Amino acid sequence: MTTRKCPPAPRAARAAQAADVACETVEVEHEHPYQAIIDTSGSKGCDLIVMASHGRHGISAIVLGSETVKVLTHCKIPVLVHR
Repeated sequence: MTTRKCPPAPRAARAAQAADVACETVEVEHEHPYQAIIDTSGSKGCDLIVMASHGRHGISAIVLGSETVKVLTHCKIPVLVHR
């Protein structure tokens, strides 16, 4: 897994700053994205993971898979999913 700091996405950084919330982003390369999310959140001491869901249904959800579902399934840290 390769990790490097990157500047926060402008929209996320503005929203965090407006809410007086610390914001740090990292860019991680990993064979399994869901595992990178879990590993990084653990190493950073996160107490919550916030993820988006596209809300795919049926065969497209099965074929495409869902990193959000994988994080929900394998993570011990609470996950908030926004749809």
